[in-house]
Amino acid sequence: MEEAFETLSAKETLQVLSTRKGGLETDEARARLERDGPNALKGKPKKSPLLVFLGQFNDPLIYILLAAGVISILLHEAADSIIIFIVVAVNAVIGFIQQARAEKAMEALRKMASPKALVRRNGVVTEIDAAELVPGDVVVLEAGRLIPADLRLLESVNLKIEESALTGESVASEKEADFRADKSLPVGDRTNMAFMTTMVSYGRGEGVVTATGMQTEIGKIAKILEDAGDELTPLQKRLADLGKMLGVVAVVICALLFVTALVQHRNVFEMLLTAISLAVAAIPEGMPTVVTIVLAAGVSRMAKARSIVRRLPAVETLGAVNVVCTDKTGTLTQNRMTVTEQRAGAAVVLPQEMDKAAAARFYEGFCLCNDASTKGGTKVGDPTEIALLDMCEKQGNVREDLEKSRPRVEEIPFDSERKRMTTVHDCDGVRIAYTKGALDGILAHTTRILDGNTERVITEEDKGRITAAASEMAHRALRVLALAYRERGGEPLETNMVFVGFVGMIDPPRPEVKDAVEACKRAGITTVMITGDHRDTALAIAKELQITDSEDAAISGHELDDMSSEELQKRVRKLRVFARVSPENKVQIVQAFRANGNIVSMTGDGVNDAPSLKSADIGIAMGITGTDVAKGAADMILTDDNFATIRRAIEEGRNIYNNIRKSVLYLLASNFGEIITMLVAVLAGLPAPLTAAQILWVNLVTDSLPGLALGVDPGTPDVMKEKPRSPKESLFAHGGIAILLLYGAIIGGASLVGYLVGYNEGIAARGAAYGRILGGTLCVTVLAVSQLSHAIGMRNTNRSLFRMNHLENRFMLFAFFLGLILQIVIIEIPILNVFFSTTPLDAPHWLLTFGLALLPLVAHELIVLGKKVSRHA
Repeated sequence: MEEAFETLSAKETLQVLSTRKGGLETDEARARLERDGPNALKGKPKKSPLLVFLGQFNDPLIYILLAAGVISILLHEAADSIIIFIVVAVNAVIGFIQQARAEKAMEALRKMASPKALVRRNGVVTEIDAAELVPGDVVVLEAGRLIPADLRLLESVNLKIEESALTGESVASEKEADFRADKSLPVGDRTNMAFMTTMVSYGRGEGVVTATGMQTEIGKIAKILEDAGDELTPLQKRLADLGKMLGVVAVVICALLFVTALVQHRNVFEMLLTAISLAVAAIPEGMPTVVTIVLAAGVSRMAKARSIVRRLPAVETLGAVNVVCTDKTGTLTQNRMTVTEQRAGAAVVLPQEMDKAAAARFYEGFCLCNDASTKGGTKVGDPTEIALLDMCEKQGNVREDLEKSRPRVEEIPFDSERKRMTTVHDCDGVRIAYTKGALDGILAHTTRILDGNTERVITEEDKGRITAAASEMAHRALRVLALAYRERGGEPLETNMVFVGFVGMIDPPRPEVKDAVEACKRAGITTVMITGDHRDTALAIAKELQITDSEDAAISGHELDDMSSEELQKRVRKLRVFARVSPENKVQIVQAFRANGNIVSMTGDGVNDAPSLKSADIGIAMGITGTDVAKGAADMILTDDNFATIRRAIEEGRNIYNNIRKSVLYLLASNFGEIITMLVAVLAGLPAPLTAAQILWVNLVTDSLPGLALGVDPGTPDVMKEKPRSPKESLFAHGGIAILLLYGAIIGGASLVGYLVGYNEGIAARGAAYGRILGGTLCVTVLAVSQLSHAIGMRNTNRSLFRMNHLENRFMLFAFFLGLILQIVIIEIPILNVFFSTTPLDAPHWLLTFGLALLPLVAHELIVLGKKVSRHA
């Protein structure tokens, strides 16, 4: 069982690790390094690039596409087979590149380790590679250094460590080596421990290495990332099922035609060619390409909207999200402590409402009694003190400038027992001591108070008024710091002070987040906050953003640890705020929501978010503040770190899914029309209306461009007023099957009518051979043009053609007229007649063709009218 070092004293820790405060001897360190291995994060064995590339072909639709290519070769359609194989290769290359990028997550984790460490070896402090650290090494810590391994602190002097990337807390953690826990604690509460990849922001200390490499807290996160498998998105599952179905359909059709050939005593070889033609008709060759390009086009649009998608299918998944689990620090909030409340003097008013000299004392004190500094235009130091400097600078007080005229001559550093710090400054020959710290400690040592521009004795009434105002701030999860001063005399510095005022600060919400949360709520999307911060702070932010207004909707990590998976699955339905959670808790929460049938998105920026980003249906990382680890584990990255961008991304995801659905239904309806045309004619004992070349031609003309045009159709403005799709929803939901069958039947029926007219007229005019050519010409033309006209109607099955803005989608107009021109070309140019088995048509035949080809649009208008009448009935 793993040792809980936070429950051991420093002496006991040294005994358990068989070491001493002077550090290990070189020989002992070398032996432990051989035993435990280097202090580095391990990755799972990599697949060879060849295996990764070949894995891209493991998809049912790709199988069908390859089969179509082989069939095209058998039919001596070299051009079509080349196009199909190029499409397959392009898809494989895109998938290979996307997967290669995902593998960078573990690489980023390994690079985060500190390359050097100050360590005591043989009783002497020396700098070594962090990879050479072993359990039992004693490490020296100082401000600005990364923690090179997990440590149990042996000494701490005003030590603060920035742990936000690991715990989610925006305030640096105060460390105390003498603390000893009576039980195992969450990472964020282990004040006597320091963790690999966090940074010392203040003070100094020493610690003994308790864990290295994959045994560290960040190593555990790496292990979770390594163990998290990749699941198919809903769209991938739907298309995989569809591919299997189409394969079955193709086999059944071939078998049916062979049986028909035997029953009707037809030429078996001729029926073999017909069967292959029908199999090709059953396979929408352009569908994988159309879907991939539609997703890629959506990715391009999302990039312009500041969302970078790392995996194409994640775009569709985003549109189905109904739970957004978001980290608080840096995602909902600004990741910057900010003073939001200021109170001064006996009246407990804004400093600006006091006497000018008294207000100057307020800002001067908070500015001078401060150890943060500005280096190269960037503020460095404790986030709380940086927030105070920001407040003071807005009033024209810059610490570096003030200290030139009021230099610091003496100080008492902050410590966790006193919870205050004091600095003494020479102000024109008078020495003034400023003290800032926790309110109760400051009030306990003040005897006077600023009242306007004068000082007077502080009363219990004053203290009550101050305490009430500060309590109200604390209730809103603001961190309260007070300020007092006195002239340097013979008495101890922190006695008989004059109370100046106090401030309340918090890591505030991003201003645009509240509207984004509300927009998500209207769209049926639940926002859930998951954070390593304290419960009160998290709940205060959640209430301000209207994520929840109930105290019962919040829960802490230690409560989660006592729950079973089944209990958590029930509780998460009403929980909206999860505080003080560990990385493992985050994964449990995401999995609990998913177990309830939700499509879950997880946003975050820290190392501690990476496992939950990987476990969610779609992980969203922050691009600016996000660590490389978070970005590597995510499916999508927000380049502006703006939660509001998620709303736009979800809207885009919904529109893209709708467009893909329209494209798929259009393609399948078109192919269904081809199957009806061929199958009905053959079963009726007629010659096959279409040759394989004609079917491939129609698919080439009508699948690609019109399908893509539907895929890039502008989104409907009401899409964010709809509830999220059910994760179990089929591509054929909401009348999809009816659309497919109805329009397929209309297209097939119209094509058959054209074939019969031409076939009979041709036989009467010039015999059976010409009848087949004329019938086939009318059939292939009606088939192609009716599919093109159907594409226009598929833009919106609920709106009349006369109410659509067709200029919104100029690509559709281009696809329609280009397809029409190409179809006319193969009919009217003699040299192509031989290749496609067609013949030029006269005016009456062209009129008949267009009349039949417009039937899908007539049906579209009748259906829209019927829906309108039923709504008003």
